[in-house]
Amino acid sequence: MPYFGNAHFQTKYHRMHQPTPTHTDKASAYQAALAAIDAILEGERHMILKMATINCLLQEHLSYCFWVGFYCMHQGQLMVGPYQGTLGCLHISLDRGVCGRAARTEQTQIVTDVHADPEHVACDSRTNSEIVVPVHNAEGQLIAVLDLDSTEPAAFDATDQHYLEILVQRHFATDPLETVYQLS
Repeated sequence: MPYFGNAHFQTKYHRMHQPTPTHTDKASAYQAALAAIDAILEGERHMILKMATINCLLQEHLSYCFWVGFYCMHQGQLMVGPYQGTLGCLHISLDRGVCGRAARTEQTQIVTDVHADPEHVACDSRTNSEIVVPVHNAEGQLIAVLDLDSTEPAAFDATDQHYLEILVQRHFATDPLETVYQLS
């Protein structure tokens, strides 16, 4: 492993070169992540707080992901929200990209090879596969998409879809959310 002179960069390099786990390993990782997320977010209602916490814990538990984040609906398009990873695209129209397609169709998108997908928007050229899950609030409105990227081809599958859909349903669609900060 190349030396980057900093433990943070060494950890990032190591994480980006981990093989995709087996189905059993993934399920265990998701179960641990969901247990931690549920415990930490119990009683929380603020959307941004939830998004930031979910990103952090998914990034910690899913070694094959190098980018985890939310794109939030804003004025008819997606705008980058809380994320962990390299610089994300700032704005994505609903007619572009895998995130736009997930928002437009309101269906989870699993892309095993982003380079073969004509709609893919390359925010980071190292991405080889991704999954994007629509996020709805308690009123059923699309409020965001959750996007996970991997440097590994075909890193995401039905296991990821299953647990991520449970996650967004549990934390965004069950109770009313607080969506703005109060300045006083």
